[in-house]
Amino acid sequence: MINDAHCHFFSTPFFAPLGGETALATLGWDAPGDADALADRWVAELDRHQVSRAALIASVPGDTASVATAVSRHRERFVGFFMADPTQPDAAAKAAEAIAGGLRAICLFPAMHRYSIQDDRALRLFDVAAAAPGTAVFVHCGVLSVGVRKKLGLPSPFDIRFGNPLDLHAVALSRPQVPIIIPHFGAGLLREALMVADLCPNVLLDTSSSNGWIKYVGLSLADVFRQALAVAGPDRLLFGSDSSFFPRGWVRDVYERQSAALDEIGATADVRARIFGGNFDRVFPQTP
Repeated sequence: MINDAHCHFFSTPFFAPLGGETALATLGWDAPGDADALADRWVAELDRHQVSRAALIASVPGDTASVATAVSRHRERFVGFFMADPTQPDAAAKAAEAIAGGLRAICLFPAMHRYSIQDDRALRLFDVAAAAPGTAVFVHCGVLSVGVRKKLGLPSPFDIRFGNPLDLHAVALSRPQVPIIIPHFGAGLLREALMVADLCPNVLLDTSSSNGWIKYVGLSLADVFRQALAVAGPDRLLFGSDSSFFPRGWVRDVYERQSAALDEIGATADVRARIFGGNFDRVFPQTP
């Protein structure tokens, strides 16, 4: 069984501020169509690769409706994540509304929106999650690069000083009931991500993307898995692919590289089963 904890739902509203059809033509990507059609296409794609369930991320603030539509249409296949910007005055209210509508993880990008995760405005979103049992908070740390913006030659005025996993320590300790997911093994801040995971049992790591950040730390992907398993254990790693657009679809080569890395370190079938599927089902159990 494969469950994917990190797929971006690049909807029509996602592309609108990037240039819409002009941007898609420049990129050579397929137009997503409406949310229903895109959800159906993702189901067919997951079926083709024998992926049971996937997290779909609304990848700009304000696009929760697209993912909510996909989740409503295929509740047994999708878990809805959505991006929130706590610097916006209505962020907490909109997050609560999205969760009430069936979405299950708030995604925070401190470097993108330039705020500290310990800012009271960000903490209010953790409190929204805490008030809705079963809701997780996804916090992007480390290096942040948005591929679509780079390809279109658009600026990315991010500040990665706000992306240190250590800033999550007090937040995670004070809200132990909230699962907190750090994607990409901390995206270059592996040591810091592992320190927080070691101290906070509610912190999980997702394994998503090609993990190109390893060039900064001189480790192989097998080394990364070995260290993460030694510190966080097999129950707090969530497989993710970082899939996003069509016609590329689900990036099977990411799965294959991660599978090979686990083979290299001699991971047991049980450990593999938890990482590639079981942990996701435990954190995000099926809802009626």
